Amino acid sequence: MDLQGRTVSVLGAGKSGLAASELLLSRGARVTLWDERPAASLGAEGLAGRGVALRGGTPLGNLDLGRPDLLVVSPGVPLRLPSVVRAREAGCPVWGEIELAARFLPPGAPVLGVTGTNGKSTTTALLGALAAAGGLEAFVGGNLGTPLSRAVLGPARRAYVLELSSFQLEGMDTVRVHAAAVLNLTPDHLDRYEGMEDYARAKARIFRSQEPGDVAVVNADDPWTVGMLAGVRGRRFGFTLRPGLPPPEGLLGLAEPTEGGFQLGFAGVRLRLANRALRGAHNLANAMAAALLAFHAGVEPGALQAGLDAFPGLAHRLESVRTLDGVEWVNDSKATNVDAVLTALSAFPPGQRLWLIAGGRGKGAPYAPLARASVGKVAGLLTVGQDAPLLESEFAAVCPVHACETLDRAVARARTLARPGEVVLLSPACASYDQFRNFEHRGDTFRALVEALT
Repeated sequence: MDLQGRTVSVLGAGKSGLAASELLLSRGARVTLWDERPAASLGAEGLAGRGVALRGGTPLGNLDLGRPDLLVVSPGVPLRLPSVVRAREAGCPVWGEIELAARFLPPGAPVLGVTGTNGKSTTTALLGALAAAGGLEAFVGGNLGTPLSRAVLGPARRAYVLELSSFQLEGMDTVRVHAAAVLNLTPDHLDRYEGMEDYARAKARIFRSQEPGDVAVVNADDPWTVGMLAGVRGRRFGFTLRPGLPPPEGLLGLAEPTEGGFQLGFAGVRLRLANRALRGAHNLANAMAAALLAFHAGVEPGALQAGLDAFPGLAHRLESVRTLDGVEWVNDSKATNVDAVLTALSAFPPGQRLWLIAGGRGKGAPYAPLARASVGKVAGLLTVGQDAPLLESEFAAVCPVHACETLDRAVARARTLARPGEVVLLSPACASYDQFRNFEHRGDTFRALVEALT
């Protein structure tokens, strides 16, 4: 679409909406940016100074948008809103931010996409690292970090690696994802979807515009993702945590675990996985998915191995901060619910003794499953924050509990308790808002406290 002089409405002034507005301005469009927050609080003064009309303070579902030539909808804005439905019924094209940005990608640059309920960010970041190790200069972003609209305003890249949420996929109609993976599907965002089938349809859109030469990767252990392959035109591959599993019908090959790593058996490629940033079965699955996509994007096996070995991991996700006197300190502040901590505990091998720092503002889930999973693994629990008494009531029967109240006290106490070969793990099972701005603030504080230890 030639946007010069066209009228475009953008719904939602988050980072995607702001980036989309900037891209539209650069193409000569006349932009109106809508948000439910007051216009003065949007942080969009620079755009306003360049001609964007800011409209704030009105529920987005009730808007009278008039008759714009194009409506661009941010990921957090449901496409079922009455204002969006009316615009579409009136013949107005409705695009997500990714749909807009993808139309300005350099010709021939492949798009590599990752979606799923869990593990998207780690897999996307790892895929970007594998691409870089193979000399494939790639943009890495989308739902993770920088919006694609902002990337296309900068220098052209040889490839574009995108984390894609279900919300972003809903707004994509023509975007060709040349190599795409769906990692898993578990109940999530069911306040926005009518059920798991509806949620799965949104995720399956990542394969929607593939051509026969493209690559579709699914979790062969997850029936939901395997079911998304119906009608896919690309070449189909899978990954599994069950070595020796016969490939489900229609798959051309599998990535599967081996001693100390995994293999792409169909290609005769074996890879080690010894990086602490990729510990645990969930990260083995993430690494297999990323390697499948990178391999099919042309990254050679030697570069795949180099990328796996050097990957630093993501901050606040089983992040190894330091090893001091034989004790490893691990920041998993992103673990804001019980399920996330269960995943963290399972990432450490049998026999590994852990000192677990947990607590904060709970989300109402019972802590009993966490206490059961801690038996024989957690040497002691150090509690902080609002839910400390609830955690203590569940853990008192399975391990010593140390009531520390604050994170600095917990770190100081753990320093006296942990012995060489043991791990101190911050994996709170709670939101951070009782004592911190967000999980990043909590994790950054933990990192600073640990780095200051002597």
